[in-house]
Amino acid sequence: MTGNTTLGEDDFADIDARLADTDALLAQAYPGDDGSRQPVHTLYVPADRFDRDLPARFGADAAAAVEQAGGTAALAEAIGLGHLAAELAPLVDAKLAREPIEDLRLDFEDGYGTRSDEEEDADAILAAERVAEAVAAGTAPPFIGIRFKCFEAPTRRRGIRTLDRFVSTLAAAGELPDGLVLTLPKVTTVAQVEAMVALCERFEDRLGLTPGRLRFEVQMETPQLIVAADGTIPVATLLHRAQGRVSALHYGTYDYSASLQIAAAYQSMEHPAADYAKQVMQVAVAETGVRLSDGSTNVIPVGDSQHVLDAWKLHARLVRRSLERGYYQGWDLHAAQLPTRYLATYAFYREGFAAAARRLDNYLHGSDATIMDEPATARALARFVVRGLECGALTEDEVRGSTGATPAELTRLAHPKLAAVAASDTLEKENS
Repeated sequence: MTGNTTLGEDDFADIDARLADTDALLAQAYPGDDGSRQPVHTLYVPADRFDRDLPARFGADAAAAVEQAGGTAALAEAIGLGHLAAELAPLVDAKLAREPIEDLRLDFEDGYGTRSDEEEDADAILAAERVAEAVAAGTAPPFIGIRFKCFEAPTRRRGIRTLDRFVSTLAAAGELPDGLVLTLPKVTTVAQVEAMVALCERFEDRLGLTPGRLRFEVQMETPQLIVAADGTIPVATLLHRAQGRVSALHYGTYDYSASLQIAAAYQSMEHPAADYAKQVMQVAVAETGVRLSDGSTNVIPVGDSQHVLDAWKLHARLVRRSLERGYYQGWDLHAAQLPTRYLATYAFYREGFAAAARRLDNYLHGSDATIMDEPATARALARFVVRGLECGALTEDEVRGSTGATPAELTRLAHPKLAAVAASDTLEKENS
């Protein structure tokens, strides 16, 4: 049946032309998540403490702390996860043995302090050599890198010297690690990010690296990134001035809080000022493909048993709070924080898995006529399950059994743009 129409091809072409700039903006500035794995945490250690066996030592130290508390199931019970203790204990024990650290940052900034140029130069070179050794030996975490000193005038040259020695030494040792991460701290202006982009370009050119190979995280530790002197929001602007090189924004709990003159006793990841900053960050990165990380708590589970238990409860609660607010990554500062990082993270995914799996099964196979999820909701459900799989909270067998889908199928559902690009590439190859 042919109905009456008013518009012709010229009209469609006119609208396409009017929206060409919008189409280009959405494609370039808002490509969406790239579907790669995001670690659940970043562990910070002073740069000179790292060697290739550090991850295993931290895993052993974490397991010993749990054992002293009566075992993983007992710890789960103590921090309020007793209803899942039997499920969580074997998964967390396996994680601490297999992959205790997902993302490790060798710290040349606050955690390292101010030392002589000769000492820091030597440590930067040694850090690169040890990272290369760990990667070659298979003991490096999936993600590893350094945090160097910031680009403010007093520390700028020192930070760049350390970055130069680390990257140059690592490149000389062979291929850069796939999970290499560089962290630029205490950013206050978009110009500092643009300067980091320029440095990355020079490293790539002079070291023979593929253009675009070097990316970096921005630590959001200053209020000037939330509201600039001219009233703009630099944290959003910098993402689009970095030529795709910013991989993540990390919230810095204590520097940011101190900048707002919040008393030390009240500096926290859950302070209203922190929530405001993180909400601005969250809106800024939406659909850009840039990841988010929450900060840390400096209450460490060491010392007398009551303090240890209180610190574990606090850490687990803060981890869960971040996850519920869409921050899937956070900082850890001590081996004894690893058990509660994984207990709280795994509980988050396991508690939500049954409902997510049921809805995914219905969306994919029409198993429940009482639920009609939108495609956007299905994508969110798939991302939730894929994240749980990647960190070890869920197993492939239980995901297959409950959703009727493979991890690859769920990944395609979670990231349809990537699936479309892959299909286009395959078709192009078949036709060539």
